[in-house]
Order: sequence, then C-alpha cells, then structure tokens
Amino acid sequence: METFKSLLLIVLSSALVNNFVLSRYLGCCPFLGVSKKVDTALGMGLAVIFVMAMASVITWLVQYYLLEADWLAALGIGDLRFLQTIAFILVIAALVQFVEMVIQKSAPALYSALGVYLPLITTNCAVLGVAIININEGYNLLETLFNGIGGAVGFALAIVLFAGIRERQEYADIAKSFRGFPIALITAGLMAIAFLGFQGLIR
Repeated sequence: METFKSLLLIVLSSALVNNFVLSRYLGCCPFLGVSKKVDTALGMGLAVIFVMAMASVITWLVQYYLLEADWLAALGIGDLRFLQTIAFILVIAALVQFVEMVIQKSAPALYSALGVYLPLITTNCAVLGVAIININEGYNLLETLFNGIGGAVGFALAIVLFAGIRERQEYADIAKSFRGFPIALITAGLMAIAFLGFQGLIR
C-alpha cells in the first residue's frame, strides 16, 4: 500500500505539481511549435510519452549497470559518471529514431504534420531532464518508470490543452499586435499560473 501511495505521489507530482513545461520550463520548443492543432499536439504527446518512459528506464539501467557498475573497478576502468549526459543523449536519440520510423510507416499524415519537431524530441530537454532527475532523486527502477510516465503525461496534457486553446483563438477577436506568437506566449504564461493551483496537492 505504501509503495502504491509513493508511486501515485510521484506520478501526480511530475504530471501536475512539477509539470515539465509549465513549472520546470523544459521542452518549450515542441510545446510552442507543435501546438497549433490538437491532432498534431496529441501525436507529439503520445510520442513523448513513449520516448520519456522508455528513456527513463534505459538511462537508469545505463547509469547503474554501466556508468557506475562495480565490474568497472575490477577491470581497472574506474567511474564513468562523467559520460552521463553523452550516454543519455545517445539512448534518447536511438529511441526517437525508432519512434520516427514507426510513425512514418503507420501514420504518414501525422509524420508530415509533426515535421522537424519529431526528430527534435532528441534535443527535447524534458526527456533528458527526467532522466537526470531520476538519478539525482535516487529513484529505484519502478519509481523511475512512474516518474517518466508522469512527466510525459504532464507534457502531453499541457500541449493538448494549449493546442485546444490556440485553436479557439483562431476565431477570437484578438488585437492585431497580439495575434500569433504573442498571444500564444501570454496563454502559456496563464496556463503556468493556473497549474500553480496544484502546488498544494502534494505535501
């Protein structure tokens, strides 16, 4: 029961309280770039959920069974933790390449709509951020998986909500100087303020 409670707290914290986009300000590039339509935002959100969850688990295994493994000392190699960022980026890049191939084959229209932002998941700092946070927080493998899923669901929730608002703004009477990117930034700021309401959810 305690394990379930702690995992639930991790998911709620990473999805709502410490939302990667609206609280930590990570992953803003695809958040702003692929949020004009709900369909493309949902596609990006699902891709990030897969990549972030898988990257969390694989990077945890790389950290503890390769970079900090006991067998390295036996070989006289020593600690390889200084390679953490490079190793994590390589894992993320491989996963994104896999997702890109799957989407290209199964949903060509979505692949075209996502455009350059799909390969940009490789450099999406939210994916790298969750991998590093998992290590810094000392999470075990199960906690790492749930933190990755929670963070990714939070990202998907934020981008889909943002896309829905931006679609409605197309029909709103907005001053000419605020149309386009300016009103998008104001909307993102207001969403971040709204998500502050979740701060008291977890104590």
